Amino acid sequence: MGSDLIALTRDVSAGIARCELTHLARVPIDLDRARAQHDAYETALTALGCRVERLRSSDDMPDSVFIEDVAIVVDELAVVTRPGAESRRAELPAVEQALALRRPIARIEPPGTLDGGDVLVVGREVFVGQSGRTNREAIDQLGRLLRPFEYQVHGLAVTGCLHLKSAVTLVRADCLLLNPAWIARNCFSAYECLEVDAREPYGANALLVSDAVVYPSAHPRTRERLVANGVKVTGVDVSELAKAEGAVTCCSVIFKS
Repeated sequence: MGSDLIALTRDVSAGIARCELTHLARVPIDLDRARAQHDAYETALTALGCRVERLRSSDDMPDSVFIEDVAIVVDELAVVTRPGAESRRAELPAVEQALALRRPIARIEPPGTLDGGDVLVVGREVFVGQSGRTNREAIDQLGRLLRPFEYQVHGLAVTGCLHLKSAVTLVRADCLLLNPAWIARNCFSAYECLEVDAREPYGANALLVSDAVVYPSAHPRTRERLVANGVKVTGVDVSELAKAEGAVTCCSVIFKS
């Protein structure tokens, strides 16, 4: 029997050293190690019940491994985004082609810009960070696209980090992990919230897959908090991808088949 979860991923580009950077200084990235870490990440997704489908990349798409940014998928629809970094827009056609086999397609149109890393779906609530990559026009467009399916879209201000999901992610159906220095806890008053260890500000990015969380090994103190609160954790090393401002949610688009 096949899995009912598909994890769409994309190769680590040979050009990843030319990735877009906003909050981190550029440092050397070991391409072979980054690819090995990505392979292990995909293995973790498979172990959690996903059917991994990897798209090809190219040297002129340095950020393409961060496939989350170019699509938002809900049960009823796939929304192809318009990334805030113009260099990333060449990534869209292959992802749209793959998603069109499974969902009706909608698109964010100019002048809207939207990165999927700014979009957190919690049931029928969709929180969207207004960041350096995502603007108000795109948030409004997404609201119009999802409203017929009874989703409520909430725009939130993001400061101090690249994307909303750098600051907050879902770790159980009713529980969020967040860094209160980057996003106000009262934005999520309807949910249980766990805070990252203050020494691990980048520790709020976790990827919920079924009933477990894929989580970076770089944040052991926050991992202890998750485990103590009953969250099942699968650890992965994404240290090379993190040099490109990547994290565990960035490297896949997961949806029901």
